[in-house]
Amino acid sequence: MNQRITERNRRTKETNIKLTLNLDGQGKANIDTKIPFLDHMLELFTYWGLLDLEIEAEGDLNVDIHHTNEDIGICLGEAFKEALGDKKGIKRIGFAAVPMDESLATVVLDISGRPSLEFHQVGGYLDAKAKEGYALRNGEHFLKSFCDRSGINMRIKIEYGEDLHHMLEAVFKALGIALDKATQIDPRRQGVPSTKGKI
Repeated sequence: MNQRITERNRRTKETNIKLTLNLDGQGKANIDTKIPFLDHMLELFTYWGLLDLEIEAEGDLNVDIHHTNEDIGICLGEAFKEALGDKKGIKRIGFAAVPMDESLATVVLDISGRPSLEFHQVGGYLDAKAKEGYALRNGEHFLKSFCDRSGINMRIKIEYGEDLHHMLEAVFKALGIALDKATQIDPRRQGVPSTKGKI
């Protein structure tokens, strides 16, 4: 199997991001986004996804976290798409459900080439208090940027939640597990996993 490793650099007037991704890693993270809560979520994602991820980011955090949060999602999505290459042999579809105290997050995804995100919370508090300036809508925006650039169709459901940390921790753990399943190579699959013959 070819190494599925890629590097991405993104420099704009608002951000400067350097990212390295190894899909077939060991869960090692070296992440400094200057947004501590996002760092923690990405470390969880990396660990549970059994990939290796390095991110060094600078952004206009004196304004707010919007641009940095979005551009890291963009870079990570582009890195996943590039690392997957022609997608031959991958399982393509992955899913996981992860509890975190009172919260339960379910992530179902398809590396279909048709990007889409549906993000739903059922019960609990939609306006759960932000953690370190990071709100639920920031997590959704990050994941939307990731899906748009990776070509992934993703459905996320959070069942109940009072604590934003619990809700998003469950989401990022489930995302890592689901992506690990979807990107695994199935030795029985000789070509691209689509009856069309192309993704």
